[in-house]
This record gives sequence, structure tokens and C-alpha cells, in this order.
Amino acid sequence: MDSFLARLGFEGQAWLNPATVGAIFLASLFVAAVFHKLLFPVILRLSQRTPTDLDSRTFRAIRLPLTLGIVVLGVYLALNVPLDLGTRSQDWLDTIAGAVGVLLGIMAVAAVVSQVFDWYIESAGFRAMPRIGFRLMPLLRRISTAVIYGLGGLLILDLLSVNINPLVASLGLGGLAVALAIQPTLSNLFAGTYVMTEGVINPGDYIELEGGTAGYVVEVGWRSTRIRTWSNNLVVVPNGKFAETIITNFNEPRPAVNVYLTCGVSYDSDLDQVETVAMEVMREELETNPNAVKDYGAWFAFDSFGDSNVTFWLFVQARDRLGSFYLQSALIKRLHRRFKELGIMINYPMRTLQFPDGWGPETLGALNGGRLEPQIRQEGLGLEDPQGPGAE
Repeated sequence: MDSFLARLGFEGQAWLNPATVGAIFLASLFVAAVFHKLLFPVILRLSQRTPTDLDSRTFRAIRLPLTLGIVVLGVYLALNVPLDLGTRSQDWLDTIAGAVGVLLGIMAVAAVVSQVFDWYIESAGFRAMPRIGFRLMPLLRRISTAVIYGLGGLLILDLLSVNINPLVASLGLGGLAVALAIQPTLSNLFAGTYVMTEGVINPGDYIELEGGTAGYVVEVGWRSTRIRTWSNNLVVVPNGKFAETIITNFNEPRPAVNVYLTCGVSYDSDLDQVETVAMEVMREELETNPNAVKDYGAWFAFDSFGDSNVTFWLFVQARDRLGSFYLQSALIKRLHRRFKELGIMINYPMRTLQFPDGWGPETLGALNGGRLEPQIRQEGLGLEDPQGPGAE
């Protein structure tokens, strides 16, 4: 370097090295500005001609690290080329430059990975797997970014001649201890991953758990699932328990809910007339009630001979669970009104007692000394002595 300066006539001039350092540094700033403001927009416009925007996202992710890398390279050349550094100083400069370069590389890789996940969530994930794209991918993105920065930090420590073997060993033992300490949380986390990816429930669904807890799903989180009950209370169920219980989802596979209504009429009723009236009532509700699913149709059948009535059931479908309550209430009112108009009787619960010939309430009362509460034991068609054992 000195012989080259001597041939140029600059040997011995003390201002030359600082001026050269400043010139190289300013040149690096100029190149970085040209790349950031002029060259990079041209690259982005060219990338927009491709059928996907993944390349544009990638270029935007590495824009800042590349610009900073040009500046760092200029600083390294400004300190290394014109200055006669000693061996120790040169080693320190190389180490620091390498560590900064690794840091910028880590920033670029982490930014690219994050943009890839975002691209999948907004495009491919939305079309193919919406539940995974909108629930699982953000968590995987954060985990991937953390892993990249963690590995990069270990690499930087190794470049700085820091022994990372004890650190890795302690991280392994510490990670095991932390995993044991937060085992319930990890269990809920993995169970939450299962709940989200399985797609069994979604916010807004009305569900009922095995223990009887029922309500609308407010949010499916990584640790717990929140349910709003009919009494407008919030129930928080840990995902570990939520994944193991039996769940009834009233919104799946479709929001429509079947309405099954049972009733009964007196044994004296004309069953053909009862069937005709019940079908007319259901058809009227299907035509006029906005909560009914008309295409599903109406179904009727007699069910059994009950204690007081001949029982039957009506079967229609409502558009959702809330509409099923309105539809069932309207069916009950309309059916009761029509039966009342036609004189069709719905009996109260009752029993008919049949006594042997010559026996009745008056006879039993007389045999029991006029009391109307005789102690009776039925044995075939006979009765035990009403006076009881030991009577005179």
C-alpha cells in the first residue's frame, strides 16, 4: 500500500487514510441508497409480472437486510483497505464483521419465512384449509421465527469464540424442567391444536358437552375454549378436557335442527281425523312460519297406546336451533287450537279402577266401619278381611 501511494506522490501525507476511509464509507452509503431507492423498485415491478406474489413478498423481506449489508460491507472495507491494522485488530474486525453479517442473514431468513407463512394464510391456506391457515399457521410462523433467531444467536456466540456447549447442555436440562413444570399448559396447547385443526367446532356454533354444559362457542383459543351459556355466563373449558369429552354440535353438519313433537288423544277419538288435522297443521306452519324448512316436509305417525291417550308424534325441520323453539311453540298452539275447535280430547293422566261384581267404594266403606280409607290388598278377585287380623 505504501509503495502504491509513493508512486502516486502521496507518501507521507497523514490526511490520506482518513480521507480514504470517509470516501469508501460515503461510496457505500451511495450504493445502498441507489439500491434501496432506484434498483429495488425496478426489481419489484419485474416480480409483479409473475402469477404469484410470493416473489414480491420475498424481495420486500430482504430489502432492508441487503441495504444494511451494503453499508456494513462499506464500513468493513473502509476500515480494512486504507488502514494498516495489526493482527489482533484485524481479527477483531473480521469477527465483528462476520457476526454482523450473520445477524443480517438471520434477519433476512426470518423475514422470508414469515412472508411465506403470510402468503400461505392469505392465498393457498384460505382456499385449501381455512381452519389450519387461519389458526395453526400463525403459531407455526412464530415458532419458526423464534427457532431461526435462537439458532442464529448460538452461531453468533460461536463466532465470538464463546463456548456454547455448556449453554446448550443447560438449555436442554432447563427445557426439560420447564416442560415438566408447565405440563398442563403444554397439554392444553397440543389439545388446542387438535381442536383447531379437527374443525369440530367453530365460533358461533351451539354445542353441548357430556356433562350438560351447553351454549354458544365464543372463541377457540390455544389454551381454552370459551362458551356463552343461555344465562349469558361465560364458561371457560381447558382444551385438555375439551378434547376428551363428548361434544354435540347442533350446527353441524348443517344448522338445520329437527323438531320432534309428541302428543296424545283420547281413545274415543277418530284417529284418521287426528292424522288429517295434524298434517294440515304442519303444512300450514311450513307455509307460513319463516323458521320452518319447507323442503324437508312433514311427517306423522301414531306411536303407542298410552295410559290415558293414543300417543303420536309430529316431525318437521327448523332452519336453526333458535328457530326450532319458535317452530315447536307455534305447532303446539296451532294443534291445540284445532283440536279444541273439533272437539278432539287430549286427556289428563287418569286410571280406571275395575272392582269385582258386588263390590264398590260404598261396600268397602261399610265393611270398614264407615271409613272411606280401607286398607286393601288385592289377591286375584278377592279382598282380605277389612277388619284386619285379630278382629273380634
